[in-house]
Amino acid sequence: MLTNNGLGHFYDLGQGAGVRVKEEPASGGRWDYLDDPGVRDRLLDFREGNLARVTLHVPAMHCVACVWLLENLFRLREGIGSSEVNFPRREVSILFDLAKVPLSGVVALLDSLGYPPVLRLDAVEGRRARPSFKRLYLQLGVAGFAFGNTMLFSFPAYLGLEPTAAAGLSRFFGWLSMALAVPVVLFSAADYWKAAWQAVRRRVLTIDFPIALGLAALFGRSAWEVMAGAGPGYFDSLTGLVFFLLCGRLFQQKSYERLSFDRDYRAFFPMAVTRRRGDGEETVPVSRVKVGDRLIIRHRELLPADARLVRGRGLLDYSFVTGESAPVEKRAGDLLYAGGRQMGTAVEVEVLRPVAQSYLASLWSREEVARPRSGGWAGITDRVSRWFTVTVVGVALAAAAWWAGRGQWGVGLWAFTAVLIVACPCALALAAPFAHGAAQRRLGLAGVFLRSADVVEALARVDMVVFDKTGTLTAPGQEETVWEGDELTVAERRAVAALAGQSAHPLARAMVRAVGRIERRIEVAAFHEEPGFGLSGEVDGHRWCLGSAAWLRRNGVPAPVGGVADQAEVWCAVNGRLLGRWRFRGRLRPESAPVLRAWRQAGMRLALLSGDQARERDRFAPLFGPDAEMLFEQTPAAKLEQVRRWREEGRVVMMVGDGLNDAGALRASDVGVAVTAGPGEFSPASDVILEGGRLDRLPAAWRLARSTTRLVRASIGVSLVYNAVGISLAAQGLLAPWICAVLMPLSSVSVIALAVGGVRWAAARLGLPTAHAISPETSTLEAVAV
Repeated sequence: MLTNNGLGHFYDLGQGAGVRVKEEPASGGRWDYLDDPGVRDRLLDFREGNLARVTLHVPAMHCVACVWLLENLFRLREGIGSSEVNFPRREVSILFDLAKVPLSGVVALLDSLGYPPVLRLDAVEGRRARPSFKRLYLQLGVAGFAFGNTMLFSFPAYLGLEPTAAAGLSRFFGWLSMALAVPVVLFSAADYWKAAWQAVRRRVLTIDFPIALGLAALFGRSAWEVMAGAGPGYFDSLTGLVFFLLCGRLFQQKSYERLSFDRDYRAFFPMAVTRRRGDGEETVPVSRVKVGDRLIIRHRELLPADARLVRGRGLLDYSFVTGESAPVEKRAGDLLYAGGRQMGTAVEVEVLRPVAQSYLASLWSREEVARPRSGGWAGITDRVSRWFTVTVVGVALAAAAWWAGRGQWGVGLWAFTAVLIVACPCALALAAPFAHGAAQRRLGLAGVFLRSADVVEALARVDMVVFDKTGTLTAPGQEETVWEGDELTVAERRAVAALAGQSAHPLARAMVRAVGRIERRIEVAAFHEEPGFGLSGEVDGHRWCLGSAAWLRRNGVPAPVGGVADQAEVWCAVNGRLLGRWRFRGRLRPESAPVLRAWRQAGMRLALLSGDQARERDRFAPLFGPDAEMLFEQTPAAKLEQVRRWREEGRVVMMVGDGLNDAGALRASDVGVAVTAGPGEFSPASDVILEGGRLDRLPAAWRLARSTTRLVRASIGVSLVYNAVGISLAAQGLLAPWICAVLMPLSSVSVIALAVGGVRWAAARLGLPTAHAISPETSTLEAVAV
């Protein structure tokens, strides 16, 4: 198809030989629901008449050949005008003509090429606008333009040149500098004026109040000098201060747009499901599913609403919702909860509750889950600024009163403005955002992605780490299989693989992986599967039974009675003779043991909160240590309540989890860490996102956060020493305001250099990456960060 359409260059760009594309149906087929006006209009970014634009998330793109092909879709389908790829976000924006190709046709074309877009329920229920930095960029541009020009106008004063030879030109530059400073004060610094006014109304002193006070003093004094002809003022320092402050704000607010830190159950559900309609089927949006609808849930599809099983054998995997790793057997008439993934043949269910009223949705209605996050770096800075502001204003007024009492009103006014200018807390305000922003980027290079720079301070205060088990400490979809019994011959292993291969049960598939796939097809006669018990059948004339001990006893095999009820195991027998059993448990991530050992060495209090049963307590007890709390069979609500209880005891809790069952606990904790399998995989709402393979970098991230907090305190200390010396000289009238204005940007630059350089040194000392580099071992998330 590519060659026939002149796109054979795809194979020159790509490293692989390509894959056979799926036949694109004449209509959208399973994508027809996208042409529903209610769904289509919510997905489209723009529409004017028949001209429309849609942006789709396509995680399958991975190289320049993919980008080239996706930007040449117009050659493959009439009606597609253009397509633009945003590779870091794995998105393609397509402009097309609805009269020639419907939205379902566009999506079907992508699917047929091997780039199926990810369409989730949250795309229809409510699309969150991406954070825009346009206004901040404009403010920064205005301040930078004014700063650069006023510095050039003031350059002769820096050299001590007398303006007598060109007094008119000097006054003109003063007026011009004031004209440039006005938009900086009114527009670029508008947020600081607003924040300071709000602080006054709330009767709370924050860092914005002394900043606004210093800006007012600088502008007022400078404007008076220019209008009175007494000098050019200090507009260069004023615009420079605003420029540096806005740089710090941008440095702090910049985050990883590629990652989604705010997600709920809707981001986990598909956009559409199959609904029974008479004798046929139809694909409908999940948002239109009603109580009483009959849905068809096929293998590995999700159940979007609480329902009752009507037909078929249910085998529900709730690991992502409850944390229980073993699938749950369900029969006709049983209640099924939303979020379960069917792991066997197709079943038919009847919806009992709307999607928004399901058990899963109820987790997000709790106040603790939706609680607002407390401030981050502002906590350190504002605590200092409260007494700093009172001290500065008090010293300035005292200095003015002292000189005025001696009849020297001019010197008093001079001292008052000098104190306010020299004490403007620029260095105080810049220390935390630059240090925390630098730490955020260092951690991003290490594969630990923070929601924002604010998280650094909270991470530094953590004194308790709580882990989920399934999918966090164990690798999802991977089991350790242990055989206990007589060694199986090659023929016996082939027979077991043939019999187990007839079932869709996860344990049967695990047995196939354990014994190895058969090289040739082996016929299985008289096959029978009893849901919840086991399998039986004849292979090469021998009668085989696989399943629970009770199942073997029912088939005349003498199997042990009792045992561990919650132990995941499968017994094996042939011709009535017991051979042994397989025991299954989740495979530990290679990083799990080292990360737990590192936390214990750091003196961190550890805990385990698992929705799984307690069958692996003895396995994890040595890893967590004797002082750790290990709680099993925890529901999502129980996890949330336990985390809240620890926080009420005064603990600063970091929760590490991966599933929807951890979402409430992640939000209720001081720092929530979501472990994800990859950039396209779902992760619950959190403060930190990292891939499971980088789990061992969490202790280093914690140590870097602590080092960064110490650097912030040291930078604030330097700023306070500078202010103490400057204020004492200014109050005595020994320090001219223009000298204060020159020293102010120098102190800002020194604090920024200390913060950024110190964080880089601390990251290198901890073995974290300090430069942008991509190697074959670099994860996809890290490559996106670079």
